[in-house]
Amino acid sequence: MLTTAQQWLLTRDGIWSAVIMGTVMFLPKPGLAAQDAAQDQVAGPLPRVTVRDGKLMLPDGRRFFAIGVNYFRPGTGWAPQLWKQFDESAVERDFALLREYGVRCVRIFLTLGSFFTKPDRLDEFGLDRLDRMLTIAERNGIYLHPTGPDHWEGVPEWARGDRYSDERLLAAQERFWQLLVERYRGRTAIFAYDLLNEPAIPWDGAALRQRWKAYLRQRYGTREAAADAWGMAAEDLNWEAPLPPDPAQSPPAQLLAYQHFREDVARQWVARQAKAIRKADPDALVTLGLIQWSVPVVLPGIKTYSAFRPEQIARDLDFLEIHFYPLARGFLDYQRPEDITANLIYLRSVVAACAAAKRPVVLAEFGWYGGGQLTIDQGRHPPATESQQAEWCRSAIKCTRDLADGWLNWGVFDHPEATDVSQLTGLFTVDGRPKEWARVFQDLSRELADTPSAGLRMGEGAALLPVAEFDWDRAIVDPQVGRQALEEAARAANPASR
Repeated sequence: MLTTAQQWLLTRDGIWSAVIMGTVMFLPKPGLAAQDAAQDQVAGPLPRVTVRDGKLMLPDGRRFFAIGVNYFRPGTGWAPQLWKQFDESAVERDFALLREYGVRCVRIFLTLGSFFTKPDRLDEFGLDRLDRMLTIAERNGIYLHPTGPDHWEGVPEWARGDRYSDERLLAAQERFWQLLVERYRGRTAIFAYDLLNEPAIPWDGAALRQRWKAYLRQRYGTREAAADAWGMAAEDLNWEAPLPPDPAQSPPAQLLAYQHFREDVARQWVARQAKAIRKADPDALVTLGLIQWSVPVVLPGIKTYSAFRPEQIARDLDFLEIHFYPLARGFLDYQRPEDITANLIYLRSVVAACAAAKRPVVLAEFGWYGGGQLTIDQGRHPPATESQQAEWCRSAIKCTRDLADGWLNWGVFDHPEATDVSQLTGLFTVDGRPKEWARVFQDLSRELADTPSAGLRMGEGAALLPVAEFDWDRAIVDPQVGRQALEEAARAANPASR
């Protein structure tokens, strides 16, 4: 049975019931954004971000660090209805505020319900709003980072099904990218296209079973050969209609074969979507926002593994993105320093596994709560201060500084409508007051801008944190393998705990 924290990460992108609040106004504090925005707005197009020598770069040879946020607004329900409740004046105020605090990149979530209600064309409703947001971003010198069409504002009937294996849905997604990227070709304020938020290959499904059947025949040829490879009797294998293996009863060799099959499905999906984007705009950067369970350090179960293996999908991406929340030993509540250390090791291990694929890495979702008490889980989590949130986020950046080219905080404002930790992960409170993390974020952004070659200075302790070393194939058939490696690394970092 999953813990509440694990259920949160599994279902955070499920269909949520929306509780719509009254409109909330967000005003920047007096200062640059409020008083001098007009004369300080960026003139002309933003320079195109490229990848050179394994780094995100600008045309003048400077490093580009994607330091920023994931953008959604309180008062729009949960999941947020950003496009259906689009408020241009609020976006104007928000982006001016973000610019003041050093944000360079804003990740946004495109939705099926506003952009792709029909499988053969894009909706002008969503495009009009994206046009206006892109113009606002350009005026403020901020790059937009769109993600692929997702469910936040509803899923049309035609789009229901397995987007990774159903040929009809695969072709529709390619059509989406063709139309969208052609429209915005040459708009250099678009940082990169994220194929999808936290994709995961399902464990079962009609379309997936047909692909599994073809995969088995291509790899093994006969039922007898497959059964022999898995150490089982041939009569126990249904060759005509093979089922996904049962993690509780199947031999490890069969489970590993199925995980490799799922990885192959993921690789092919990435290749097709990336090809569609590059056909529409050869200069566009393409990435994918991976859930942290794409790296099997901590897996609640075998089926949780997303199957998007960084080293296999990297060949079709310009850089990799990984998301991370501190769940190494359950829900981090800041009470025990050793749990904080274990989570930093966990984070560093996940990012290192992505960096090993020889592509730049952006930590595209990270952060944790602070500045009050969460109402989720019957209010059982202790309150956390703004200082605790700021220190965790600072440490997360510091301990991945030698591995990552960007960090995007989960959320701009606290979001009281949320049914997860997003209630208190913002840079700003729900009424727009900067939290301590906003001021730390601003300082870190300035430090990056002031040292474009060397980048952010490492904390003395961060560089010494070990990385969990484990056998990937063993870990995706036995969740204890990665977890044991993490605990061994944690003991190495804290000899007193041995």
